[in-house]
Amino acid sequence: MTEPKPYRHRFPMTVVQHAIWLYHRFPLSYRDVQELLYQRGIQVSHETLREWCIKFSSLFADALRHREPRRGSRWYLDEVCTTVAGVRYWLWRAVDEHGFVLDILLQRHRNTEAAKTFLARLLDEYDVPEVIHTDQLQSYGAAIREMLSLGDVDHQKVSSTARCNNIIEQEHRSTRRQERSQQGFRRRKRAQEFLGLHARIVNLHHHSRTSVSAATRRRNQKQAFQAWSVVAAGVA
Repeated sequence: MTEPKPYRHRFPMTVVQHAIWLYHRFPLSYRDVQELLYQRGIQVSHETLREWCIKFSSLFADALRHREPRRGSRWYLDEVCTTVAGVRYWLWRAVDEHGFVLDILLQRHRNTEAAKTFLARLLDEYDVPEVIHTDQLQSYGAAIREMLSLGDVDHQKVSSTARCNNIIEQEHRSTRRQERSQQGFRRRKRAQEFLGLHARIVNLHHHSRTSVSAATRRRNQKQAFQAWSVVAAGVA
């Protein structure tokens, strides 16, 4: 039996992928992950953990995205304000009717061009939806009207008083928890890479969060773990 391919001649990929999974799956800091690994007899610096995430996050995210099944035909779009290195950005997010994250994009603006950029990015990856749900931001309507491919889409606006019922509101919470654990994002590129992989891991474990029997939940979790192992082996 061959030994796992080492990373920097010290750590096998099984350790690397587990550390990255911990960091993106739970609201943990690098030092939290460092302590969890140390409890298992693995001594690694938080700086090394950061380098692993920089090197592999986008690779894992792309591999998971290509494995995801076809998503629903109803899109829910929303944007929230966040800061990166003290600069205000808008975090644009889209989910389908089942709560699976379609995409996340950090942009400086909240105007029609920003909405078109996000919608075009979604259309590059997914089929044209039947319905698009948005908040009252006028930029969405303007962008949808200007994009010919969305001419037949039913655009439904959710009133501000009913936003608590918008399925996408629940998906922002996990990002906020991660943001707090990191004490804010410091670089836009790293924030985008982190959010990209975080969204795919949230999708991977989506069925583990639903109200199902313990046996079903364990089966779903096992399938998620197996899928992550396959993806990690492919990246290695």
